[in-house]
Amino acid sequence: MNRSALIVLAALGLASCGQGEESGAAASTAPPRPAPTPAEKAALLAALPAPYDQADLDNGRRVFARCRSCHTITEGGPNMTGPNLHGVFGRQAGTLPGYNYSTAVKEAGFVWDAGRLDHWLENPRTFLKGTKMSFAGIPDPTDRRDVIAFLKVETGYTPPARP
Repeated sequence: MNRSALIVLAALGLASCGQGEESGAAASTAPPRPAPTPAEKAALLAALPAPYDQADLDNGRRVFARCRSCHTITEGGPNMTGPNLHGVFGRQAGTLPGYNYSTAVKEAGFVWDAGRLDHWLENPRTFLKGTKMSFAGIPDPTDRRDVIAFLKVETGYTPPARP
């Protein structure tokens, strides 16, 4: 085998390293869906129930910047200090595989929806005593509305069909 062929084989071998191994995030059999287009985001925002349909997604993105040091939102994204939030709406609290939740969250016994997340974001420590989340909260109700709408648009939420 010539030197060029060996280099190509070595490169292919290195490129496949780690393929199929699970990391801290749950493994997915399907590739992540492409990010929604601006038009799809606008349509999803309009389909949200009030008051979220009136949210400012740019403000929601800015407010979420406070959360990015601990949370990812992309499909298949890693858990960090906090769990990945993709698919959070409709998920039982404390059940994302691969994340080590506090006992308080594991035993919370509720499903995440906009109302629960709004109360959580207002003050996580008083909403659920015993949580290990050290975030002080988002006191402004408009900022909470906007970040919740942003999360719904960015984390794979599908609104129920309207009659």
